[in-house]
Amino acid sequence: MAQAEMLSNLMQIRAFCQVVDQGSVSRAADELYRTQSAVTRAIRDLEQALEVPLFERHANGMLLTDFGKCVLPRARRAIAELHLIPAQLAKLHGKAGQTRSETEPLYLFNVRRLQIFISLCKTRHMQTVATLLGLSQPAVSAALKVLENGAGMALLERTPHGMMPSLAGQDIVPNLRRALNELRHIPADIAARRGVLEGTVQVGALPLGRTRLLPQAIIGLTQRYGGVKVVTNESAFSALASELRSGEVDFIFGALRSSDYAADMVTETLFTESMVILARRGHPLLAEEVNCEDLREARWVLPRAETPARRLLDNSFAAMDIPPPDPVVESGDLGIVRGLLLGSDMLAAVSARQLEHELASGELVQLPLDLADTHRAIGLTYRAGSLLSPAAEALVAEIRRVCCSTPSRDRELITYSNSPPPA
Repeated sequence: MAQAEMLSNLMQIRAFCQVVDQGSVSRAADELYRTQSAVTRAIRDLEQALEVPLFERHANGMLLTDFGKCVLPRARRAIAELHLIPAQLAKLHGKAGQTRSETEPLYLFNVRRLQIFISLCKTRHMQTVATLLGLSQPAVSAALKVLENGAGMALLERTPHGMMPSLAGQDIVPNLRRALNELRHIPADIAARRGVLEGTVQVGALPLGRTRLLPQAIIGLTQRYGGVKVVTNESAFSALASELRSGEVDFIFGALRSSDYAADMVTETLFTESMVILARRGHPLLAEEVNCEDLREARWVLPRAETPARRLLDNSFAAMDIPPPDPVVESGDLGIVRGLLLGSDMLAAVSARQLEHELASGELVQLPLDLADTHRAIGLTYRAGSLLSPAAEALVAEIRRVCCSTPSRDRELITYSNSPPPA
């Protein structure tokens, strides 16, 4: 999360949700154990910070404006994430059946406090966090003490390697990140209600879509909407999945994983792609008919072990009664794969789309040998129940458009959805 980014005050968001639920300031004040003037001030300050009216004041209650309806889903989600934490901590304590007063985690309703804790989990160093956030080290230490007193257990542990999150700390970090990321999207939601698309989209970019599909979609989006910024994350899928779960990544584009890999994720297939064997122009194998012995003796650069692509390749070679190749290089970086192929007699098994520019120019050539059963579903992966920002929805739509407009000779389209991303 950008350090300069100003997020809504969580106590004000809490008051906003209660006024919606109770229908009036007086009933919300009773529910929150606050004075009516304090709740009224919280709503006023939130409206001023967001620069929109959230309620219409009537004699018989408070009615949400269109802007209030726009803010409410994110506000509810942020509060819900924080309300889950007491039960998670109680489970670690071995406790159950807590009362409402025990499960209202007011110690969590402070954005700066949560930012400090998340930064400590990431950097593992108190002075680094103080410098990053423009605070004193005692202020960082005090914030951590409030969180740990509220949790009733240590959230960070001092080790020779720095301040490491405890089991409890590890357990609650995803909730905290999701809560803050919901708040991060509120200004963009309001801007979209005004007819202005803006905000930052965080995309998990897997190798297959990086060379053309995702760049084309980003170009199309940013040319139409100058207020949108796109940040790509090229980590391995396991790391991207973790970021997706915490809301740090909005969605992932690339080869899909099976549903049993992650029950908390949903996927949308856009097309399928088979793998091919590539070599440099002038490679010795291009001058002869390729046989099993040639493949067995070749020097290979292949996807990393345990990746879906590698498993498909191993199965394909087994179907040809060839032992799976023992690669000279394992890499998912297309720049490295390209350089190795152009500068040596190595072979690579990849999607043709990943190096299509080199194939079109003739620098790389496809060997005339089919790799059976290497079809992969390519598409979008979302966190189940996620609510995409307007800018993320727009980029998803652009990716769908680019994939759908790809000539049929370049791919096998198996499904295309015009429905919105999963809610």
